[in-house]
Amino acid sequence: MKHLYPFLLLSTLVAAPLAPAQAPAVAAPTVAPAPLPPQPPDVAAPKMDPNTGQPQARFIAAHEKFVAIAKEGKAQVVFLGDSITAGWAGGGKEVWDKSFGQWNPANFGIGGDRTQHVLWRIENGELDGIKPKVAAIMIGTNNTGGDSVEAIASGVTKIVTTVRAKLPTTQILLLAVFPRGGKPDGKLGAGYEKIKEINSIIAKLDDKKTVHYLDIGDKFIQGKDALSAEIMPDFLHLSPAGYQIWADAITPKLNELTK
Repeated sequence: MKHLYPFLLLSTLVAAPLAPAQAPAVAAPTVAPAPLPPQPPDVAAPKMDPNTGQPQARFIAAHEKFVAIAKEGKAQVVFLGDSITAGWAGGGKEVWDKSFGQWNPANFGIGGDRTQHVLWRIENGELDGIKPKVAAIMIGTNNTGGDSVEAIASGVTKIVTTVRAKLPTTQILLLAVFPRGGKPDGKLGAGYEKIKEINSIIAKLDDKKTVHYLDIGDKFIQGKDALSAEIMPDFLHLSPAGYQIWADAITPKLNELTK
């Protein structure tokens, strides 16, 4: 019997089908997205997703929400801007409700927006169906990393003229671009100098009739050359205390313009 075991084992191996050879899995090649085309600050453009080359989904979703709010036609004061404005719905919500609630305000701020993005939004429905008494605009800080002073000022100017054309009876409160500081100490450097140059140009848009320029930047600066982390935790975005400073600084002007 013991001589049968090698024979049986050999027979089993011969009879068993051979498993097909498996080629090693090959990962799909990673295709780098094509570089996005440049977006001049004064030419309307949606915010693009660098991974897909298509308009950013979150940007479009927020925009569509704002278009729906505009169509309701209820807001008497509209705020246009980037993440600093969007923050009224976060850390600034309590101040917002207390300071502006009487005007049924609308917050049309989207994080990361540049002048061209706000311009695209207002050219694509965010001012349709609405006739606010005041449109408050504060935009431009996200352009400072890659655009020139003149180009950014041109973008802000285009926003103002577009709002003026779409809302001829609305008063425009144009806020100076807020200061921003470097980390870790909030010191004001070259970036702030660029912002001051932008502000010096857009200040000239004030016609004392329908466009009113207001610079409240000094209220955020502690001493001569630094921002406080208590007001701007990352030396760009505002804390609740910072939003209180903003509200206190513009409420008298809003009272005047909404009469």
